Amino acid sequence: MESPRNVGVPLQSAEKIILRWDSTASEEARERMIFDGDRHEIDRYLQAVDEIQRSMESATVADDQSKAIQIAMARLEDEFRNILIAHTGPIETDSLVDPSSSVRPTSTSELHDEDYADSEEVSKEVELQEGEAESSTISRYRSTNSIREIDLIPSEAIYDLKSIAERMISAGYYRECVQVYGSVRKSAVEASFCRLGVEKLSIGDIQRLEWEVLETKIRRWIRAAKICVRILFASEKKLCEQIFEGVGTATDDACFMETVKGPAMQLLNFAEAISISRRSPEKLFKILDLHDAIFDLLPDVDVVFQSKSSESIRVQAAEILSRLAEAARGILSEFENAVLREPSKIPVPGGTIHPLTRYVMNYISLISDYKQTLVELIVSKPTAGTRYSGDPTTPDMDFTELEERTPLELHLIWIIVILQFNLEGKSKHYKDASLAHLFMMNNVHYIVQKIKGSPELREMTGDDYLKKLTGKFRQAATSYQRSTWVSVLYCLRDEGLHVSGSFSSGVSKSALRERFKTFNAMFEEVHRTQATWLIPEIQLREELRISILELLIPAYRSFLGRFRSHIESGRHPEAYIKYMVEDLETAVLDFFEGYPVSQHLRRRSQ
Repeated sequence: MESPRNVGVPLQSAEKIILRWDSTASEEARERMIFDGDRHEIDRYLQAVDEIQRSMESATVADDQSKAIQIAMARLEDEFRNILIAHTGPIETDSLVDPSSSVRPTSTSELHDEDYADSEEVSKEVELQEGEAESSTISRYRSTNSIREIDLIPSEAIYDLKSIAERMISAGYYRECVQVYGSVRKSAVEASFCRLGVEKLSIGDIQRLEWEVLETKIRRWIRAAKICVRILFASEKKLCEQIFEGVGTATDDACFMETVKGPAMQLLNFAEAISISRRSPEKLFKILDLHDAIFDLLPDVDVVFQSKSSESIRVQAAEILSRLAEAARGILSEFENAVLREPSKIPVPGGTIHPLTRYVMNYISLISDYKQTLVELIVSKPTAGTRYSGDPTTPDMDFTELEERTPLELHLIWIIVILQFNLEGKSKHYKDASLAHLFMMNNVHYIVQKIKGSPELREMTGDDYLKKLTGKFRQAATSYQRSTWVSVLYCLRDEGLHVSGSFSSGVSKSALRERFKTFNAMFEEVHRTQATWLIPEIQLREELRISILELLIPAYRSFLGRFRSHIESGRHPEAYIKYMVEDLETAVLDFFEGYPVSQHLRRRSQ
């Protein structure tokens, strides 16, 4: 140990200097701090301590010297504490920024979008809709270059602290020195925690919070954890090295752990509580955010907590990462089962898009945003398709034709398969078969549009599967047309209208009148009911109307052209030929708007 200025102080003078600064015996010593004075006085005191310590190394130690060293160590402990406190506080706000962060702004209500202008309110019956999923995509750089140490204490104060620490540890006051240092610096860390919004919550406290509250806390925790590890803890470690390196074996590490072990465990306990909390679908994306944040922080944790004594911190962080990964896998599996078993049986009005369809498709769109993470976490293919093979309550799917797909891609396709299976079950609750087909067309079309609208999702499901889905909603449209219009168009056939006889025109007017009356009644009923049905997507609505017109108008025009004269030559022709072709064209424009129309069709002025 080197004395200041390397100038010795005689033993007798040294004892007088020590006693002069005995705070238990001198009012001046109690009111003043040595290290607040001039440099000469500081150096003289340190030289006196050095002289007393040298004398104690000799064979005979006087009681006066033993008392003097105790007084000196008590004094140095007070001085050490005072210097630390004088330069201790939360780190500056400007420093509480992690320049390596890359987090996209969090959006809300991502699971319940409004893709269509007339989309209905989300049904309270859908059990999956327990909360809004929010997504924040974390950059995955795996680099320790993001550690940014800052100077917590001025170099002059560090010099004095090191001078005191050397003498206390040399005199056998190692534990006292470490405890004083740790208690003061830990208070500084805790003050920084408060500024960062890191709360003191037990694992039980965290698990009792509502998920909506936890979502906000998770976002705050991710920002805070990066700053704590990369700036706050790293800077505390640097400070310990500046003061204690070379002073004693692993003293700097002991002081570092005394300072940050409690706060570090407090920080990690939050993530641990989330990792072992009850699983439910809406938690997946925040759990993935936490997983990504800890995954990115692990290299920095390994650097900052690299010593043997801080191994528990490294181990806890790695274990939390593993549990979050397992939680994500479990949630995906539970989500699949929830989609399959979602129990709502009340048909959505007008055959529009079911809330379950919106929820599930927005959910898997968000899953595709986390592709980079989930590809690594999801390593097993779906098993439900084969496990329940032959069970009429579960869809079958042959994954052999999708062998090139990753397990994650197979899971996304499987979710769409079980969603369709559930929707088919829901369609059976419609009493009108035409409306059931329209419902399936709307919902499968929505699924197709969501896939097309997300490049990631489209890539993951594949164009071949997208073609299959497109074929399914087109098939549903065809089934709707057959179910609704075959019977209507049947009225416009020639069969049953012709009669034979020399005094006959060849057409039975009574049969013809009945045919027109039946057609009018059937079309009016279709118009009345199907105007209240809803196709929310404008282009699809127009396409189906055009398809209807292509079936209806040529058939009606031809029938009218062939038989109009037979009706008009009789009494009250307007009772049978109620509509011109243009009237039907106008009426079809009322279809699928989702609201009632007048009982009677608007007729074109004659």
